[in-house]
Amino acid sequence: MQRISVVIISLNEERDIARCLRSVKRIADEIVVVDSFSTDSTGVICKSLGANFIEHGFRSYIEQKNFALTCAKYDKILSLDADEELSEELINSILEVKKEFARDGYSMNRLTRIGDKWINHSGWYPDTKLRLFDRNKGEWAGLNPHDEFRYYDKASVQRLDGNLLHHSFYSFEELEKQTDRFAKLGARAYYEKGKKAAVAKVALKPSMRFARDYFFNGGFLHGKIGFKVCINNARSTYLKYKYLHQLWTKAKS
Repeated sequence: MQRISVVIISLNEERDIARCLRSVKRIADEIVVVDSFSTDSTGVICKSLGANFIEHGFRSYIEQKNFALTCAKYDKILSLDADEELSEELINSILEVKKEFARDGYSMNRLTRIGDKWINHSGWYPDTKLRLFDRNKGEWAGLNPHDEFRYYDKASVQRLDGNLLHHSFYSFEELEKQTDRFAKLGARAYYEKGKKAAVAKVALKPSMRFARDYFFNGGFLHGKIGFKVCINNARSTYLKYKYLHQLWTKAKS
């Protein structure tokens, strides 16, 4: 039987983290929460539910997640966000994996909620994430804030049955605020990589994103909320390139 360390990074997650921690009790041999000095009751909740609670200064999502990997006791890692929860089917899938960790890693489909509505169209699902892996075979990488675990060499990955439930947005307003924050982070990451904001991209990419997600990815099937999600997807693209253009303009002045 393979032992698994569940690793979570957090900052002021008192609203969600108890749900996350309770959902992993049947599969976790250790729970590690690396926290960026929360000012709410996140620490109290984590400790009361048996987690190893470690405070560490935040520089970026990628750096924090890589640091968190070093804090785990076991090499097999299940990496989660504090607002995520394992479905019953996914729990059973992971229990089967623990009998024999036959692949280099295991991915899972993430299903996100806005208010009381689960969004399984609009380009938001299946949103497959590689979250169960051997930490010795790769590291967190990507462009902030969108991180991913990348293997050093070619790896075999299997998708597990069951959903990773993402309780991310309790209202549409929360989604809009995160969209703006992530667009600024994404623009900064692009800027630091030397990527430019071509006028054509600013003009065309948002409309192309809307058409793809609303018509081809089934956003229309969700009615009003699907339309709003697809508009926000397009807005996300527009804001990222808008902020990138502003960074380059400021650098030239």
